[in-house]
Amino acid sequence: MNRRMAALTIALSGLVSSGCVPLVIGGVATGVLVADDRRTTGNVVDDQNIELRLANDISTKFSKVAHTNVTSYNRVVLITGEASTGQVRDGIEALVRAQPNVRHVQNEMKIAAPSSLGSRSNDAFITGRVKALLVDNQTRGKAPRVQANHVKVVTEAGVVYLMGLVTAAEADQASEIARTTSGVVRVVRVFEMIKRPPVEPAAQPPQ
Repeated sequence: MNRRMAALTIALSGLVSSGCVPLVIGGVATGVLVADDRRTTGNVVDDQNIELRLANDISTKFSKVAHTNVTSYNRVVLITGEASTGQVRDGIEALVRAQPNVRHVQNEMKIAAPSSLGSRSNDAFITGRVKALLVDNQTRGKAPRVQANHVKVVTEAGVVYLMGLVTAAEADQASEIARTTSGVVRVVRVFEMIKRPPVEPAAQPPQ
């Protein structure tokens, strides 16, 4: 199978802040541990809220005419899935753009019938495979050894979308790992580029 990479790297203006402090969001049952994250803690919370609000709003207004996945990373929102018409696709994008705190929207929805359960299961398998290879690369790969938790992986119809705050070298390495993963049709980069990795705080000696 021929593979081609679409370089759609987003160059967003402004300074990128780092947030390397572990954060627990929510209660004991639903808490999400965010450790070693390059987003600020505020943006992590914003991303979760954006996804929750949009999941509810899109389901209420478009569930019968579209299959939609919305992923927010550092308030950059990726829309994937299938819409029944161009008007539906545009309506979903407008709904996303109207959400508070959204900085950028990348709409990758196709005009098509909803994907099958088998296709979605295969996409989930590909996402897991790419993540596993990113983790393996952390210990055995070549420098810069991009960290798996710095890259968000989304798969739709065999197309892998990569999000995150990464350097150019890290972006290239993550893209190559995804591109050469079995089952991947194409790689689309939705990275936000940074010049250098944030400096992580030094480990504190045990008390």
